Amino acid sequence: MTISVFDLMRIGIGPSSSHTVGPMRAGLAFANHLHSILSQSRDAVGPLDPSTPKAAHEGDTPDLLRPQSDSAVAGKVAGAVSRQVGITVILYGSLAATGVGHGTLGAVLAGLDGIDPATCDPDDYEQRLESIQATRQIFLAGDASCPVTCGFEDIILRPFVVRTVHTNAVTFSALLADGREISETYYSIGGGFIRTAAEVPTDHCLTGDWLYSSGAELVARAEQAGVSIAEIQRRCELSLRDEQRINSELDNLVAAMEQCTRRGLQKEGILPGGLMVRRRAPQFYQQLVAEDPNITPEFSEDWVNLVALAVNEENAAGGRVVTAPTNGAAGIVPAVGFYVRYFTPAGRNNPQAALRQYLLACGAIGSLYKERASISGAEVGCQGEVGSAASMAAGGLADVLGGSPKQVANAAEIAMEHSLGLTCDPIGGLVQVPCIERNAISAGKAINAARLALRGDGSHRVSLDEVIETMKRTGMDMSDRYKETAGGGLATTVGAITVNVPEC
Repeated sequence: MTISVFDLMRIGIGPSSSHTVGPMRAGLAFANHLHSILSQSRDAVGPLDPSTPKAAHEGDTPDLLRPQSDSAVAGKVAGAVSRQVGITVILYGSLAATGVGHGTLGAVLAGLDGIDPATCDPDDYEQRLESIQATRQIFLAGDASCPVTCGFEDIILRPFVVRTVHTNAVTFSALLADGREISETYYSIGGGFIRTAAEVPTDHCLTGDWLYSSGAELVARAEQAGVSIAEIQRRCELSLRDEQRINSELDNLVAAMEQCTRRGLQKEGILPGGLMVRRRAPQFYQQLVAEDPNITPEFSEDWVNLVALAVNEENAAGGRVVTAPTNGAAGIVPAVGFYVRYFTPAGRNNPQAALRQYLLACGAIGSLYKERASISGAEVGCQGEVGSAASMAAGGLADVLGGSPKQVANAAEIAMEHSLGLTCDPIGGLVQVPCIERNAISAGKAINAARLALRGDGSHRVSLDEVIETMKRTGMDMSDRYKETAGGGLATTVGAITVNVPEC
């Protein structure tokens, strides 16, 4: 299968696609499921007791939960009457270990409350979380007639229990009055993608004659048709959308990236979380505009650095970003996109067309990482996030600069080859240090990789497929301490906030 660029790059909120966007989508999915059941039943549901004895095989079976009392609150749910509903949430593994720093707890509650990360306003989101914290009440699936007892105190953290399917796991449980337990476990598998144990990943699979399952097959299809990598991806996308909609959605992604950049350039102050990291982009921007008001090639590296910092500072503050392919790596594709817009002949001549081509090629490369390896820092470390993003951006830029399919694949390979082994060890479990600067450095790496590839004929000792497989194996061999648990590396050697939590 080939993943759509619009699944790989989605609009959401920060600071993490796997720890914020994914859990919010999981909460929304469970809320819709439970709401549907309540709509078809007049059974009473009581508040849940998280102190109920645990299952015999903890980590494989959710807690068995029972009502605390017979008290109830009337509420109309799609024509059915139900008592007050209570939900208990259990976060496992990496979601629990760094959940506080990543905003996972609030994201889960927001999803249960009916908030969709693709459409929510960050300011409204924060206000709603404040209300939930004060009242310990959500509105199931956004239905104000169905108040549900669930707050931050109803979320159980189990960082040392790792589920077999994926380390990023969250279980939602509710119990109906007739004794039926409504429970589901979701896995946040990176980039905002979620799945249950019984499901295939919840992305939209493309169909048609242009599909590819490897870098070699992607290059072969492009060469046989005499078209670019971006054009192959466009033809794949036509199985789900017509030409007009493809262009419209690509333009929406560009607009969202540009809006995020502008917000990041304007907002000053200290980033949330307690690390006391100050936003640098606004001052950087003022200095750069004074030195280079016309955005000239001489300062291209400075502009790329600036955009990457602006986007990732906005992400760290919980702002609205585009997963590309994750939130932690969200600054790289927009930063190199800025380079495409202002410092390439195609971008200067027709920026809209150039950026569409760029994102399509980025998506083609990114889908290979998603399908053949992983884009989850909790699974393969930062090489799967920032490394994949740099590879996507390098391939996208090479495509816009007129590179052959082999040169595009070569550019993508170079960027990943020199990202292998990158650990995910954020200080305090926050997507700030080293994440923000790392995006700027990796954006520069992507540009350099594209330019190196264009000086060759596309042949290279290491193929794109081989480097993707190497990244996957390296990630599997990497200690869990370096995979988004804040248990090693910078997270433990630099004086910071303690984020590891006891079993509770």
